[in-house]
Amino acid sequence: MNSTESELRAMFDKMYKAWADGDAAAFADHYTDDATVVMPGVFHQGRDAVRESMAAGFAGPLKGSSAVDEPQDVRVHGDTAVIVSRAGILMAGASEVPAEGERLATWVLSKRDGRWLVSAYSNTPAH
Repeated sequence: MNSTESELRAMFDKMYKAWADGDAAAFADHYTDDATVVMPGVFHQGRDAVRESMAAGFAGPLKGSSAVDEPQDVRVHGDTAVIVSRAGILMAGASEVPAEGERLATWVLSKRDGRWLVSAYSNTPAH
């Protein structure tokens, strides 16, 4: 793993620690102000929308959950990275992601002021 991939992994580790802690503000801090999130039936635009959505999730169905995300392909072009990963949510008390919860995700990250931030995220069912 090269130094850029190590930086990207560290960003994901911090972001998913915020998820495990149920900290919507810390989670959203890893997104750009104008980030987009597209998932089946969902479109969020901007860091504030990400924070609000995650806060609602952490207060409700995502309470006590954690996320898993295993990069399958990482491409870095200057200050932009595109990552395709296999992802899912471990609900509170679960030890594995159910097959119907597995996702394929595409991340577009931008390096801004020395930090990697999520500019765009999208996922789709893996099966």
